Amino acid sequence: MFFELRQYRIKPGQRERWVKLMEEKIIPFQISKGMVVVGSFVGQQEEDLYVWIRRFESEEERERLYKEVYESDFWKNEIKPQVDEMLDRSKIQITRLEATPKSVIR
Repeated sequence: MFFELRQYRIKPGQRERWVKLMEEKIIPFQISKGMVVVGSFVGQQEEDLYVWIRRFESEEERERLYKEVYESDFWKNEIKPQVDEMLDRSKIQITRLEATPKSVIR
């Protein structure tokens, strides 16, 4: 099992719109495909920071879920155009993490 810590930088003036898109469309859609979203966060001191965490049982599961989500017509036609309007894709950071033995998040 591993986690994916995703850090995004939102374009100026788009934070409220971005959070709404994530909470009303992106996260529910990804959960409907089998993704496990552990949490999502905005920066307190950085207005452009959005962070979310997903959990995967294996690399095989991650690859399958990526394909189901990102290659779907819904993603390509409905979600991706909105994402491109609001995110600075050049600043996306994705970090894979493994929980330590006493981590509360497992």
